[in-house]
Amino acid sequence: MKNFTLEILFHIIGIGSASGLFYQNNSLFVISDNSTFLYEYNIATKTINEYPLLKNPSQNIAKQDKPDFESITHFQDTLYIFGSGSTDKRNTMIAFDLKTKQKTSTNNLTDLYAVMQSFESVQPQDFNLEGVIYTGEDWYLFNRGNGSNNRNIIFTLHAQKLDQEFSLIANNYKLPKIKGVRTSFTDAIAVEDKIYFLATAEKTINTYDDGEILGSIIGRIDMETMKIDFTKKISPKNKFEGLTLYSKTKDKIQLLLCEDKDTDVLESSIYKLTLDLK
Repeated sequence: MKNFTLEILFHIIGIGSASGLFYQNNSLFVISDNSTFLYEYNIATKTINEYPLLKNPSQNIAKQDKPDFESITHFQDTLYIFGSGSTDKRNTMIAFDLKTKQKTSTNNLTDLYAVMQSFESVQPQDFNLEGVIYTGEDWYLFNRGNGSNNRNIIFTLHAQKLDQEFSLIANNYKLPKIKGVRTSFTDAIAVEDKIYFLATAEKTINTYDDGEILGSIIGRIDMETMKIDFTKKISPKNKFEGLTLYSKTKDKIQLLLCEDKDTDVLESSIYKLTLDLK
């Protein structure tokens, strides 16, 4: 991967702290780590539909109380939305039906998250899931290594459902640094047999507090070997937290990205990243 272009595609008024994206049929589904709504933004009409994910939904929840929805993944007609697991209040997973536009289940993943931490000897203060991929047979869960020990990990669970018996493996990654600070996973998607991931350098010593943003990278991992194909710095200042496939040809892939500015302002910028695959 040699060349890339990054541009702002549009702004969305009414959604803040965007943390995950899914694009389908000219609609953009957005989650926010400050909110308990799933948002559907129609790109053509510039209108927003809001779907409550929990009781007493809110646009801006106090940091100590929020479920911290950081990951959204898609399989067939269902979206799966995950809390980060970085505190005891952030262990919820929601399933949402794209046809009926209804929530179909709410799941408590406390026990699963505890197993994952124990399996890879991750301390609770280093556990912070920021991306999930589901293929129908395997779940890939991305731990953001923005704690003091920089534990960038991909947990792979082989199971069709998370409440079934599963096998578990883990791969650790030492991602590039920006200005001396290690980048850490912030989202990922599967495209054919590759994983495209985002990672951000944030000057903080734990998974809870925000810090100075030093930039973001895009990278790609081969799903068979789980080895990194390439990484590329795409911004010296943005904290990109979500990505989704926009279009792909043999020579080029276009991804939509969202940025978390760590504020209460209900506005989000959506970027288009074009990567030259030749």
